[in-house]
Amino acid sequence: MTAHVRVTGPIVRDEFCKAIAAHGIPYSTLTDNGMVFTTRLAGGRGGRNALEAQLRQLGVIQINSTPNHPTTCGKIERFHQTLKKWLARQPRAATIAELQAQLDTFVEEYNHHRPHCSLPHKATPATVYTTRPKAAPGQRLDSHQRVRTDRVDTYGSLTLRINGRLHHISIGRAHARTRVLMLVHDLDVRIIDAATGELLRHLTIDPTRDYQPRRVPCRRPRKKP
Repeated sequence: MTAHVRVTGPIVRDEFCKAIAAHGIPYSTLTDNGMVFTTRLAGGRGGRNALEAQLRQLGVIQINSTPNHPTTCGKIERFHQTLKKWLARQPRAATIAELQAQLDTFVEEYNHHRPHCSLPHKATPATVYTTRPKAAPGQRLDSHQRVRTDRVDTYGSLTLRINGRLHHISIGRAHARTRVLMLVHDLDVRIIDAATGELLRHLTIDPTRDYQPRRVPCRRPRKKP
C-alpha cells in the first residue's frame, strides 16, 4: 500500500490536543525544527504556527532540537526504527485502516507489555510513566511581537498570518500598491505608510474570521504638490 498524507500545522495541533485529552497537559515538549512544529528558523515570516500558538495558550514550554543535531531526538528516532522493523515482519497492510490497526497493536505492546532494558527492573514505559510525579505546565505571561514590511495589493488589502491562519486586512483602494510597515503585537496590528509614517489602520484581529473589514474609512493619501 502506498499513501501520501500532507501533514499540516493544524493537523499536528489537533493530534496534540487528543494526546493531552488522554494524558494531561505536559510541562514541555521536545521536537525537531519542522515547520509544522515551529517557525523559529523561518526568519520570523508568518508568525507562530497553530501548534506554537496552542502551546503558548496552555503555558507549555516548547523545546526544539539544535539544527543538524539529530541525537537530541534520539529516543523517538529509536522508537521509529523499532516500529519499522516490527512492521516489516507483519503482513503488508492493504488499507489505511489495516495499517492503523497494526500501529495500535505495536503501541500497546511497546508501552504496556514489552520489557525495556533501559528502565529500572526492565519495566514497561507505561509503568514508569504512571508511577512518576508529573510536572504541570507553568503559568507565564507571553506575548509575540514582530515588524514586517509589505505592499498593499491592487484591491487595497494586506494579508497577515497569525497562529497559523491567514487573515486579509482591508486598507482601502486609495492605498493600493503603498509600501507599509506592519507592527504586530499578538492580535493588535498597526499599519503604517513606510514613506510618510502615517498610520493607515489600527485594528485588533478577529481570529474567527479571515477577512478583517474596515470599521472607519481610511484617509486618502495626500496628493504631492
